[in-house]
Amino acid sequence: MSEVRRLAERSKATARAISSLTEDEKNRALAAMADALEKNAAAILLANQNDVEVASSMLVSGEITPSTLDRLRLSEKKLREMARSIRSVKSLPDPVGRVLERTQLDDGLVLEKITCPLGVLVVIFEARPDAITQIASLAIKSANAVIMKPGREVEASAKVLVDTLRCALRQCGIAEDAFQLVLGREAAQELLSFSDLVDLVIPRGSRQLVEHIQANTRIPVMGHAEGICHVYVDAAADQEMALAIIDDAKTDYPAVCNAAETALVHEGIALEFLPKLAVRLRAKKVRLCGCERTREILGQDSTEPVDDWHQEYSDLILAIRVVHDVEEAIAHIHRYSSSHTETIVTNDDKVAARFLQQVDSAGVFHNASTRFADGFRYGFGAEVGISTSKLHARGPVGLEGLATYKYLLRGKGQTAGEYRETKQFKHRKLPL
Repeated sequence: MSEVRRLAERSKATARAISSLTEDEKNRALAAMADALEKNAAAILLANQNDVEVASSMLVSGEITPSTLDRLRLSEKKLREMARSIRSVKSLPDPVGRVLERTQLDDGLVLEKITCPLGVLVVIFEARPDAITQIASLAIKSANAVIMKPGREVEASAKVLVDTLRCALRQCGIAEDAFQLVLGREAAQELLSFSDLVDLVIPRGSRQLVEHIQANTRIPVMGHAEGICHVYVDAAADQEMALAIIDDAKTDYPAVCNAAETALVHEGIALEFLPKLAVRLRAKKVRLCGCERTREILGQDSTEPVDDWHQEYSDLILAIRVVHDVEEAIAHIHRYSSSHTETIVTNDDKVAARFLQQVDSAGVFHNASTRFADGFRYGFGAEVGISTSKLHARGPVGLEGLATYKYLLRGKGQTAGEYRETKQFKHRKLPL
């Protein structure tokens, strides 16, 4: 038996053990995890500095992108935010053991639908060390064991972070195998074959990573391949509001999946609005690409053509298209979106309602930046990732997405055969 197999078996055994942790026990562990993160800040930042140095050479050789390097960097401020996120998860209601439905099938025969953990999670991620604390905090609160596989560029940070969190679990009397770390592509590939041990795989990274995982495992996969988000500026938009929203959606953190990649602008305001947008974004060093009408308005020399409307830039680059109306905007989104997050800027409530109803993405917003598509901002404490699937969980995935349910039936010796002849079901809904 391989070492990776033995590790996964320990995770499976630990998942069963921690499924019975009380809410107080889990909350004490989360408090200890946040404290340990702050106490070990110097060692974590030193390890991250080593990762950044290695990744900088990978950037020169073209192995990673500037956005990947940006996501990799930690700071004292970022560490404080990571600890705050753990404490935020601690404050959330326990997702395990909630009774969702209670039905009296017959006298003395009661059926309950109750939430429970998924079991063993495998999370494969690139670059972002803060993914470790988000994943670990949500996993312990939802009583799931988690195996984490980081990208090569973040391995040093990951080792120190996971060791720090495992130490916190030990101090609380919880099996440290609730958090495990594996390194290298071979280990990751082996994990993907353990459909008997792993309950869910969550990839966080590039489209290539997600598609590779989806094609190479029978285990359910939850995640998104791309973050191609759109902002549609309607003819009835408050233009200053639209400028602020696009600015935030593109420049606040361009490397993340909820950053806007395309702005769609109604032709009725394009001549007035686009020059103002160009001035604002170029002041922040955003490269503008556009359709032919956009380039006519802004100038062929200063605006590049769009090579591919499907492209996720993850950088200070924005594609712009002039559209005839909201219907054309919706059609463009349905053709090119990754079903992540789209927003409309308008003061016309009827147009907004049409957009919100007809756009089929995980997040559809009105007069708000796409950057709000985030587990912490939604009040989830943290997120293990964002799902564009329509099954099980969709959008930012927090505690509820890491729980499933089972049915508990309590009887007094009844047998099913009795209900074919002598007895009848009552099927009466009972209060929770």
